[in-house]
Amino acid sequence: MELLLATGNAHKAQELRDLLSGIPVTVLSPRDVGGLPEVIEDGATFQENAAKKASSAAKHTGRWCLADDSGLCVDALEGAPGIHSARYGGTHGDDVGNNKKLLLDLAEVPEEKRGAAFVCSLALARPDGEIEIVIDGRTEGRILTEPMGVGGFGYDPLFLFSEPNLEQTGRCFASLTPPEKSAVSHRGRALRALGQELTTILEQTS
Repeated sequence: MELLLATGNAHKAQELRDLLSGIPVTVLSPRDVGGLPEVIEDGATFQENAAKKASSAAKHTGRWCLADDSGLCVDALEGAPGIHSARYGGTHGDDVGNNKKLLLDLAEVPEEKRGAAFVCSLALARPDGEIEIVIDGRTEGRILTEPMGVGGFGYDPLFLFSEPNLEQTGRCFASLTPPEKSAVSHRGRALRALGQELTTILEQTS
């Protein structure tokens, strides 16, 4: 079974490839199929945007497609940046600008009120564009007052993982190795939940 990852974000694509490595699928990128049409992400939720991207890619290529929509939701900002996470600073994909704006918006917020969560919705579309399933993943933490660590991407340098009783708690996402991050990340959790569904689909389509 071929599975197209409907994302142009190289960091997300690599995370998804790594997490899919234990499932017997041939993972394709947009480059492998000659590119994908642009999708306007005008949904009101992560789920709606993920489903729209997956369906568009599936209809365009006639393949099973997996799309992700994810972002950071900050308690003190009433859930912002949320679905606008990638362009929060004004330019899409500008990690430095996004992080700078987040720190500015939280400048007067005390540590105990800087709770946040990374949220991911994964949508799997059939070759005809019909959505097979949408699954969510969520990881709790809080926002630091300055960047920490040298790895990761996006808001990782500002996100301190703070769920109890797990090895990674109290560490910044940007200081985790890829396997450590995948074990607790919103995207890792969503994809592991999707894994059994993919196995069932493989059995049905083999």
